[in-house]
Amino acid sequence: MATVLMCRRLPRLSRVTAFSTTAKRKAERGSSKSKKEKRDKPGAAKTGTQSGATIQLLKPQDYRVLYNPAAYAKGRAGSQQHVDRDGSQALGDTFTGPGTTQALQTFPTASSRALAPVRNALPKPKSSTLLEQTVLASLDKEEAEKEKREVHNSKEDPRTFQKGRPEYRPLTCDSAEPAQTLPAEEGDSILQSVAGCEGSPGILTDYFLKLSRLPAERRAALVSDPRFSALCHCAVTAIRLFSTPDLIQILKACVPLAVPASHPLLNACEAEFCRRAWDMGLEQLLLVADCWRCLDRSVPSYLGILFSYANLHWKDLTLPQFVQLLYIIGEGRRSPADLVQKVESTILKHMDAFTLEELGAICLGLFKSLSGISEHVMRRIADRVSLQMEDMSTYALVNVLKMLRYTRMDHLPLMRELGRVIPARIPATNIQGIMHITLTYSSLHFFDEDVLAAVATSLPSKVSYCRSKDAAKFLWSFGCLDYEPPNEEEFYSSLIKQLHAKLHEFSKFPEHLLTALLGLAFVKRFPEELIDLALREEFVQKTRGSKYELNKDLFTLGKSVEIECPTYRGSRLTPQLCQEFTEMVSGFAEREIYVRPEIVEATSLLESMLGGPEYVKNHMILPHTRSSDLEVRLAADGRPIPFNFKDPVTARKLKDVGVSLTDDLMSQLIQGRADNQSPTEVGNEARIPRQERGDTTGTPCLGGALSAGATSQAEPKPGLWQPGQVRLALQVSNRNHFCYSSRRLLGLHCLKRRQLRLLGYVVVEIPFWEWFPLLKRTRSEKLSYLHYKVFCPALLTRAG
Repeated sequence: MATVLMCRRLPRLSRVTAFSTTAKRKAERGSSKSKKEKRDKPGAAKTGTQSGATIQLLKPQDYRVLYNPAAYAKGRAGSQQHVDRDGSQALGDTFTGPGTTQALQTFPTASSRALAPVRNALPKPKSSTLLEQTVLASLDKEEAEKEKREVHNSKEDPRTFQKGRPEYRPLTCDSAEPAQTLPAEEGDSILQSVAGCEGSPGILTDYFLKLSRLPAERRAALVSDPRFSALCHCAVTAIRLFSTPDLIQILKACVPLAVPASHPLLNACEAEFCRRAWDMGLEQLLLVADCWRCLDRSVPSYLGILFSYANLHWKDLTLPQFVQLLYIIGEGRRSPADLVQKVESTILKHMDAFTLEELGAICLGLFKSLSGISEHVMRRIADRVSLQMEDMSTYALVNVLKMLRYTRMDHLPLMRELGRVIPARIPATNIQGIMHITLTYSSLHFFDEDVLAAVATSLPSKVSYCRSKDAAKFLWSFGCLDYEPPNEEEFYSSLIKQLHAKLHEFSKFPEHLLTALLGLAFVKRFPEELIDLALREEFVQKTRGSKYELNKDLFTLGKSVEIECPTYRGSRLTPQLCQEFTEMVSGFAEREIYVRPEIVEATSLLESMLGGPEYVKNHMILPHTRSSDLEVRLAADGRPIPFNFKDPVTARKLKDVGVSLTDDLMSQLIQGRADNQSPTEVGNEARIPRQERGDTTGTPCLGGALSAGATSQAEPKPGLWQPGQVRLALQVSNRNHFCYSSRRLLGLHCLKRRQLRLLGYVVVEIPFWEWFPLLKRTRSEKLSYLHYKVFCPALLTRAG
């Protein structure tokens, strides 16, 4: 017997790590919260158990990141253009943000330090031979597939809600197997009698009904039978002679007969139903629409007539007719603009009468059709679901979460109850359902370690059922929330392996590869072969031709690899592209970011305190992270160093940079604070590590620091970085840089801080819970706060 040896090349994976010891990694990420604390503060930071396995990664530094790729970034409600029906909204200071009522977020970056040594990403094979491993793996896989296929690869039935009321029966097409099948011989007899194409419409209708009751294997062969084609031809010829009920019966019979969507008989039926529609009743119109759905035939003209008819007879709609109509609207992927207000008022009218499955169907219909819905209506739905969640099917619940994500609305009671109910359901939920649950948490920036850990535990055994889209969104969501689960090596290795298995899909869906790689970059994982593919010129051209705006994602990925992966030797973005992307992002920043009140006020005060605009620069040190920095440079003795002699932002700034801080503006800026603690108290409890804030609570300010308005005698040449200098990157953050109602930085913002440190900057945090309350305080209080932040002695100890 010949022996065949099979060799397999494992993908190369690089990971940047700032520290080699587990203790230091834990210190950077903060101590874990107890489960009790998590319940009391659902948005609070949580840290999973560190895995003992090692993984080979180019060394990025202490890294967490939240960032929404462009493919999932555009808003889908209101006037915003829809980009990805399942995708999340973009996060960032620069681009429209997702999920909660929080303000728009910037795309964060993470902290940095010296690059750590490279470790193997995938575990080494055991001592057994490759052949033995292959055979055993094949046998194990066969057994596992049999057990998992039904549960994990099954598609949920979106028509389940129809089983809850008998009133749906006249509105829907029953595609179940007939209770009494027709003998095959009788079917042959019917087909033989069609030869002369004789018979009244009633007889032809009877033929179709009887043939639809044949055994399944016999029905499957009918479409290719010339005698059946002759019967269909007879029906087409006599199409206008059929009564409307008979024509509906023929259309219903086509469903179990599995007549192809493009069949001439269906073409004739569609044209005839469009002609008769205004003479039919709403019940008949909905039944015919349901038949088209079961036949998987697109009928935009017919649906347009149906929606117009429903609009004129809206007051006559019963509750089941309304829900069925929304189901049809969703399956048709069409959103009639003139029905929006009527839909909302009807939902509110019947809110307490809907079953939970009907609420799920309503949300799915609105989600699929991209129908906008007011926050008030969505909040009413969420209120009811949060009270009855345990009685709701997981499928219906997931549909509600889709719409919650779509409206970008926070609902704390629902999310808390979801965190209590859903972890136990995760193992029995199919992969797409798990993906939507996970994506909801990342889109709304809501961190719940119990849910994420349950997802991470369940996913590896189901990962083979992930589409490229699913794998990308899992990676994005975990990176966005900066969460590495206890089984992180198994979790990430399985998803990266699935990305390799789905390489053929990325030529058609390049956005999924970029989404996945950004999510991996947020957690310091850089699979080199996939990065090389994404940065190749031919792939870049595919992204440039995509319907999505992917330039920003390419820019973030390319520059992150450049900073964090010095040993990477694969494809890179061209300097011309980087320059183009930089100009694009900078233009937006000048219009939307640099002019934000909290940033303008901090810049003005720093200029006054340090001696002029040449001592402060409001710009993006890392343009690919799309958020601003206030850069300050200090000599080893603590004196400010002028360096900003050609700042275009400063040059255009008016002399009077005061900001009018109205009560409305302040309520918007501060909204979302979890308590009424003072800035000092809040700072002591902040999620941001002290080494990232650049201060030490309780330490007095440097005695030799310049007083407000003083000028420095040092006048070094602009742009030079002298030995002993301390370059500060002040981060004026807002609440959208953090997980919902917590002080846990989102992934992208962690990535930014990590990369700043890699480039030698000292990151100084000016968190919103400290700075925003000060905006309405006296000028001297604000100057004192900034003076302490800039001249803290701990910063100067870093000057070498």
